[in-house]
Amino acid sequence: MSSLPKGWIQTSLGELCSKLTDGSHNPPKAKDSGLPMLSAKNIQNGKLYFELGSRLITEEEFISEDKRTRISKGDVLLTIVGALGRVAVVSTTEKFTLQRSVAVLSVPQISPNFLKYTIESPAFQKQILENAKGTAQKGIYLKKLRELDVVLPPLTEQKRIVEKLDEVLAQVDTIKARLDGIPSLLKRFRQSVLASAVSGKLTEEWRGEEKRILDEVSNLPQSWQIKAANEVCIKVQSGSTPRNDPFNQGGTVPFLKVYNIVNQKVDFDYKPQFVTTDTHQDKLKRSIAFPGDVLMNIVGPPLGKVAILTEQYPEWNLNQAITLFRANNELLINKYLYFVLCEGALVRDVMPETKGSVGQINISLTQCRESKVPLPPLEEQKEIVRLVDQYFAFADTIEAQVKKAQARVNNLTQSILAKAFRGELVPQDPNDEPADKLLERIAQARIEAEALAKAAKKAETARKKAEKAAAKG
Repeated sequence: MSSLPKGWIQTSLGELCSKLTDGSHNPPKAKDSGLPMLSAKNIQNGKLYFELGSRLITEEEFISEDKRTRISKGDVLLTIVGALGRVAVVSTTEKFTLQRSVAVLSVPQISPNFLKYTIESPAFQKQILENAKGTAQKGIYLKKLRELDVVLPPLTEQKRIVEKLDEVLAQVDTIKARLDGIPSLLKRFRQSVLASAVSGKLTEEWRGEEKRILDEVSNLPQSWQIKAANEVCIKVQSGSTPRNDPFNQGGTVPFLKVYNIVNQKVDFDYKPQFVTTDTHQDKLKRSIAFPGDVLMNIVGPPLGKVAILTEQYPEWNLNQAITLFRANNELLINKYLYFVLCEGALVRDVMPETKGSVGQINISLTQCRESKVPLPPLEEQKEIVRLVDQYFAFADTIEAQVKKAQARVNNLTQSILAKAFRGELVPQDPNDEPADKLLERIAQARIEAEALAKAAKKAETARKKAEKAAAKG
């Protein structure tokens, strides 16, 4: 291949491997204890994860399975069914074997880490995907896997490539880990803003020096009150349970379910359902909702999903797992109420009293109506809403930048690997032994290994014949 650097060659994966086989096609039944039989889920992020759980088999079953796979430290494992193309180098001497979704590759004369990086490279991953078969779950056959193209540099250059990739990709992983940690920081930041908003700390400067004194009982500003939700809302009502298959009657009124509240917003584009106008105004009339109503789910887990109804439709209806809070505009701004519910005190306060079936917890309508709302004057509510929106917009901007940076970092890893296997990551050395010499040694070693295996098989056959003859004599 003329585009390869001098001393490099193109070959097939099968030519490099002294062994390339998959795991058990007929695995024994799982046991309560024993030795692990790993599947594709145990290989993630370039590593083996025994703690993710695996099928356990007996020592006797392991011996039978191990005859096929015979995994050793330094072997390379590759997922070939389902989650295609994940790879890890075996760094343990712990006994384990494999299920059908994983193949084991042995490369005694080249670095297993070089083979790992080869498999992770964009060019090789593309080949795996292009040659995979199947519908519900794609997989690649071993015969086709052996035929996939790989590029092979001189052995000493392979070592330089691995060293450089180890160094550079470790730096990329550090950057990625830092970026991955930012969303949780932003989540805590938003929660801190909400806590400050509903306690009066956020508007402390706005109120002025003389209004910073806190009430000794409530620990809130003296200008604030604490009111029950039904005192500051003109309606607090849970949704309804529709009957007689109301969603397949050509209705046009949107019926909101808990799954339509995503990231504290209404997302009615996901699995929308509708009821007829008659059903909406008759059987479900108690749960009619309007744009501006504040919603919270009362069946969980999780509890505390909150949203403000949008103007996407002039009227809505609600599932029984949702409660609506319709603010009295003379006392309460709906966006401020939304922030109060997002802060989560209502859920925290009633958690010891929640009821429900196994695995489910419910907040009652009474608890919602009696929940406490810290109530500033309307002007201060407006200022709180303005400040929270401002801080949240700041957090949203950072979050968007982080997502872009994460995408660039993910692309960077692939770019670095592609560069490595074009021969552009480390300098070439004209004194390096060409890779074709290495490939010749690999081929010769394979011939010798096959000859030894045949000789051992013949010796075993002869031994059994001799034992049988002796037994007859």
